[in-house]
Amino acid sequence: MRYPLIFVSLLLLVACTAYRPLAETREMGGEPWKTKVLPATPQQTGGDPVAGLDYLINGDYIGSGVPYSIMLKAARRMSSDGPFERDGINAPLPYFMTAFTAPNGAQVANGNCFTCHAGKVAGQLVLGLGDSFSDYESSMVNMGKMMRVGMALKYNKRDPETEAFRDFGRYFRRMAPKIKTTQPGSNPAFRLAEACMMHRNPADLSYVDDPLYDMWDYNIATDTPPLWHVKKKNTLYYNGIGRGDMTKLLLQASVLGTPDSSHTRTAADAFVDVYAWLQTLEAPAYPGPIDAELAAAGEPIFREHCAGCHGTYGSQESYPNKVVHLDLIKTDRLYADYINQSGIVDWYNQSWFATSPPRSWFEPTEGYVAPPLDGIWASAPYFHNGSVPTVYEVLHSPSRPARWTRSGEGTDYDHQRLGWNYDPAPKNKKWTFDTAVPGYGNGGHTFGDKLSDDERWAVVEYLKTL
Repeated sequence: MRYPLIFVSLLLLVACTAYRPLAETREMGGEPWKTKVLPATPQQTGGDPVAGLDYLINGDYIGSGVPYSIMLKAARRMSSDGPFERDGINAPLPYFMTAFTAPNGAQVANGNCFTCHAGKVAGQLVLGLGDSFSDYESSMVNMGKMMRVGMALKYNKRDPETEAFRDFGRYFRRMAPKIKTTQPGSNPAFRLAEACMMHRNPADLSYVDDPLYDMWDYNIATDTPPLWHVKKKNTLYYNGIGRGDMTKLLLQASVLGTPDSSHTRTAADAFVDVYAWLQTLEAPAYPGPIDAELAAAGEPIFREHCAGCHGTYGSQESYPNKVVHLDLIKTDRLYADYINQSGIVDWYNQSWFATSPPRSWFEPTEGYVAPPLDGIWASAPYFHNGSVPTVYEVLHSPSRPARWTRSGEGTDYDHQRLGWNYDPAPKNKKWTFDTAVPGYGNGGHTFGDKLSDDERWAVVEYLKTL
């Protein structure tokens, strides 16, 4: 594991591996379709981007956490190098952790958004890039028990630290058996939200002991998309389920520890600034040399074969916000099917998020949204499930490896194919991705197969310029 156990527990790993196939899916209804444009909705504007970044790295949007004194000891064993500097109680903490003062005055710490949304590629740490080297394959059930025992030994029930830990402890215990993954680098964010929300009263987000809906035993995790795409998107999540107000949709990580909707409401106001910061976030420029002549040859090929779904770039930039039907895209459909039948959909649409202004809601689709491609060089692996290690193999399905192992080092980058260097005949399981595991197939998106190899390499070179 990359981080000390006390912090990994705080990052919410999980347990549960029994696969149960889908019984039924909910259809969108209406006329048959291949692609659909997901329309824009009004968004809150006028936020302060500087304040938004400050809130992401110093704010209290998680609401509760581990006592600061305990987390500080763990932090001393971690690298504090990062893409920004902080002062005060956050000065000694690594970039992916935030300390704050709980409502009762106790100082606590927890993970922040950059736990998942800052990643290393080609030797650089990129703010807003999904961390494809996170590892959620180990169960954190026992760690949760150890945390509760440790709190009981160090603090009594009346101590402010105990009260400030209570909400985080409750939701950690509930989600810990739900988010263990079967693939390295996969992120269980949707399952985390699902496991926490099922123990929240939808009206005021307060804790309820009995679950409000059922969850699959089997966990479907995903690759973490880059944050710089948010400013182009009309919806969030791979199947476009997240509609309406972005400040609420982006705030869902708070369900891990926020006490109730009163605290969430305050955080949502601050996320107007966060959304403003996301409007300023740019994809990192490709760090290597680019064959300008080959890239120029690739641009018209890209415009003819790819831009209709993924948008255009440069002086005439556009992004269509299209969802592509599962029957057309043919990538692994289990994640979309899972979301379509999840109890979180009805819960969310009855909750504070959907019933208070500005409204957000969940509306699943029978497809996946074709993402923008800004910074595609940095965001390997590819597809919603992270099953394809390089851009070249996205464009050439016969070359995709069934099992592949990478080194686990962010410097081990393939500048020719754009993605991770890998061993297609892995000799051990560490950092091995297996596309035979349910939900992680690497089929579909065969549109690039019709290109000649010269055309394909030209498109790869062009994509370095985005």
